[in-house]
Amino acid sequence: ARAAQPLPAEAAAAAVDPNSTQGRAISVRTLGQGVPFTRQAAQVQQPTATPPPHQPGGRRRKLGTRPDTGAPGAARQHPQGEQPQPSMAGQSRLAQMTEGAGRSYAIGAPDENAAEGPEPLDGPGGAVEIADTPRPQPLDDELPPEPLDNPRRLLVWPAPDVTTTQALSDRGYRPVIVHSREEVDAQIAAFPAALFVDPLTGPITRTALQSLRQAAVAAEVPVLVTAGLGQATREAAYGADPAVLLKALAPRDSEQHPPRVLLIEEHAEIALALTATLERRGMQVARAASDADAVTLAGQLRPNLVVMDLLQVHKRRAGIVDWLRANGQLNRTPLVVYTAAVDQADLPRLASGETVLFLAERSTSTEVQSRIVDLLARIGTN
Repeated sequence: ARAAQPLPAEAAAAAVDPNSTQGRAISVRTLGQGVPFTRQAAQVQQPTATPPPHQPGGRRRKLGTRPDTGAPGAARQHPQGEQPQPSMAGQSRLAQMTEGAGRSYAIGAPDENAAEGPEPLDGPGGAVEIADTPRPQPLDDELPPEPLDNPRRLLVWPAPDVTTTQALSDRGYRPVIVHSREEVDAQIAAFPAALFVDPLTGPITRTALQSLRQAAVAAEVPVLVTAGLGQATREAAYGADPAVLLKALAPRDSEQHPPRVLLIEEHAEIALALTATLERRGMQVARAASDADAVTLAGQLRPNLVVMDLLQVHKRRAGIVDWLRANGQLNRTPLVVYTAAVDQADLPRLASGETVLFLAERSTSTEVQSRIVDLLARIGTN
């Protein structure tokens, strides 16, 4: 190849500034490093077994360039007539590194105290590598998990009657009967909607009820208990004190703190009778006349247990259930709803203490069934 001749302006500039690069060929191996080509040519002519180590004070620049192939016209002739001889060891080393899908370029470290070039990013003495084209990852052919249950499970104890079972099925629930804490724990992985205790077909056992409540609260499953209240003399109502049931259901903050019960009852006579029997069992009671008033009172009391007349439950009105959910208390505060079979004419006898309240079976009318199922739907909403 014909040697390139410097222009007159380049020659004049080179004579003025000996450090200028004007008029001299620039090798891709020394570009940006401020190292004369003659010095690099001398290093290439003396190959070593390993590339020169990185000097602590030096810097190097990453260059994505093609390796020298020695073809005619691949390199320019030095203006002073110096023809650099390519090193066979350097060519073999570059040929080995360019094998494969990616390309790699070895760049020697500059002289010590060299001021140009960025800081090395690929480690001392390492090579600047271009990664191979990434291989496509295998596609995940697994489908999203199906819902665990459709219809959703509803833990019940004891077995519901036929009418209640049909009403629950119509609202998208599948009753699952549980008898012990272990059976409740076994159902937690299926994310049941709630624990529904409806003692219509079996007796209420205080020990079993307390165990089920503890398991449900520990698993953050809402608890709904239904009950019925009747009116009778103390002798006739012996052994059916509703406070025994409610105390087994009521969690407490600690052994030193009594359970806090929020009672929602419209009739003052029934509320006074329930408050008296609960306070005799060591519980703290706060009464609200309506579901709307209970929301304000709940913010002050922070109840451990909510007891309310089923007729106070409204389908579309925000009440105590929505407040419990919004404040993160629905999964740890059991809810007891009851139907009271008390005549208006007998309310004065209840207020005077001549008669007392006792546990009885709840009403099974169509209206009551509908309200219970609607309440379960609100409680079980995610």
